[in-house]
Amino acid sequence: MSDNPYLDSVPEELSKSDFVQQIKSTPDFAGVPMTNRIAKVGELFVPMDYMYTVYDLLLRAIRTTYLTITMLDTIRQIQGLRQESVSSFATEAESGSILGVPGVGKSSTVRRCLSLIPQCVTHSEYNGKPFYKKQILHLFVECPSDCSVKTLAYSIIAAVDRAIGSEYFRFAAKQSRLSASALVTQVKIICLNHAVGVIVVDEIQNAIQTAVHNKQVRPLIKFLVELVNETCTSIYFIGTSEAEQLFCRQEHLQRRTRGLRLLPLRPDAGYRQFLEQIWQFQITEKYMPLTDRVANLIYDHSGGIPSYIMQIFQQGQAQTIQAEREQMDEKLLKQGIELLNLSVPKKFPTGISLSDFTVSEVVSEPAALPEQSRQDELTQGKPQVVPRLYANPRGRKAVIRNNLDLIELWKRKQETEKTVQGMENLGLIERGLP
Repeated sequence: MSDNPYLDSVPEELSKSDFVQQIKSTPDFAGVPMTNRIAKVGELFVPMDYMYTVYDLLLRAIRTTYLTITMLDTIRQIQGLRQESVSSFATEAESGSILGVPGVGKSSTVRRCLSLIPQCVTHSEYNGKPFYKKQILHLFVECPSDCSVKTLAYSIIAAVDRAIGSEYFRFAAKQSRLSASALVTQVKIICLNHAVGVIVVDEIQNAIQTAVHNKQVRPLIKFLVELVNETCTSIYFIGTSEAEQLFCRQEHLQRRTRGLRLLPLRPDAGYRQFLEQIWQFQITEKYMPLTDRVANLIYDHSGGIPSYIMQIFQQGQAQTIQAEREQMDEKLLKQGIELLNLSVPKKFPTGISLSDFTVSEVVSEPAALPEQSRQDELTQGKPQVVPRLYANPRGRKAVIRNNLDLIELWKRKQETEKTVQGMENLGLIERGLP
């Protein structure tokens, strides 16, 4: 017991093996007609090593909230908000972001991680004394595409109602003339009343795109920063790398939005292990072996993005069933790929590959940017980019050149003066008089 009912309500962290067992999902094809099995393949969820890191981040964020503020602090903070006075007793809660390429599984992973943590705890007593409180450990909010400060605030209020069955949204909606600042104050009071542990804001790039378009960047940033500072509620942002551009340009958000920057799998052991796990769930009559050629084909068209890999796997089987074939083959797989018309970026923002979380078989490359590059990124607001990887070598095959070829001479010398000297020795050039 910690003499803090909020903190005592947070469950102990699961071991990695227990975590994997609880979040994985495998389809059951028993008694399901062949044509309906393709949809059930979509129920397959393969745990990856990075997901446990996300789970750990979210659970620590919740604990940080309850270590930051006590019950007495909550009462004082609510009174301060109602009287529009600023309180300075509370320290800052944790905040961060999980950004990455679309399709790497950010939102689905966060949802599954949060499903392992109770969302609402109803207190009636604590340490033998009456204590009535509906505590909310986490909220998941999806940013509307036309998001503004008011609509984001309404989304948070609606998420509270879904969690505890309250009617805050109905009361707030009745006040049609409620200003954005007044609505934001209501959100802060609600978060304090129910001791919200962490708010996860998904698709944050929508809010940023709208804010930039409507020139509302500063009000949006002010709202998000105040929510962290004045309620001591931890916040995590989920979205694509587009959000990083604004995060880097705004000083208030640079340190508050640090976190994971996820890139697709590399064509390595981590990718092969993921593919082998889903490959066993073929629904055709005969099993198609997973060869290096097939694995490379799928990687080159999916870019190592897990969502695309799953789509190719499903569509390949769909083409097999429609062709009334017993076994999927490379030709049918290619037909499925053409039908999907997947578009993989040729360059990705700098980050950490999903493969880097596999420590047993994969040798990780440094994920951090050099200090100077990082400073340039923060100064210019333009994240660095890296080219995407391919399993099969791209471009023309290397040409075998003669030893007297100028390019070969340069490769051997690597210095202009030495190259010129070598060409002179071979009688390929003559130096003029100075």
